[in-house]
Amino acid sequence: MSRPTLDGSSDTPAGCVAARGVDGRPAHAAALRFYWGPMDCGKSTMALQMNYNHARQGRRGLVTTRIDRSLGPQVTTRIGLAHEAIEITDEVDLRALVRDAWADGVRVDYLICDEASFYSVQHVEQMAELVDSYDVDVYAFGLATDFRSCLFPAAQRLFELADSVARIQVEVLCWCGREGLLNARVAGGRVVREGEQVVIGDTVDTAEVRYQVLCRRHHRNGDLGPRITVDA
Repeated sequence: MSRPTLDGSSDTPAGCVAARGVDGRPAHAAALRFYWGPMDCGKSTMALQMNYNHARQGRRGLVTTRIDRSLGPQVTTRIGLAHEAIEITDEVDLRALVRDAWADGVRVDYLICDEASFYSVQHVEQMAELVDSYDVDVYAFGLATDFRSCLFPAAQRLFELADSVARIQVEVLCWCGREGLLNARVAGGRVVREGEQVVIGDTVDTAEVRYQVLCRRHHRNGDLGPRITVDA
């Protein structure tokens, strides 16, 4: 049995896993998994840990990202970890990334897709096709909602298509001590309610545009806490 290529043929490219992979997993056991949570919950850290764990067992994968906080082709974390990555733009086809690797004789067992909420809906469809047709595991990590508490389109599609969805369990707290659920965009000392869905910012207080995790109550009220006076 050979793994199908992306043009529908059945030739197995050099380096490609066939009916059973080097790790002993049977064909058709791949899955699309979405790990989500608010800022600061450790999504990128978990993505890098996932990549390390799989690579340590002899699996080979591709690490991808989109609009990382570093603005470079890498996955970075706020605790200082980093890993080079493939930058995903609207023009990139995830299936073509795997196809090109196979053509070069490189085995691809899985994809790590960080900042997945910033991918396009079409990219999510490609993730599902890689899993279903080519037995490539896809592990996606990202936010669920934007600064308005609305679902990102890619996150919504991942909720709809993923084989499993898990909220990352590292607890993030609002300034009041309640669980932080929502990502507020802050500009000029105020919570912003309108604007582009994706705007790069940071979490430090000195940033021109920054983000702060709030509980639902304080996100709705626009209350950033006692350190900053905010008009509701």
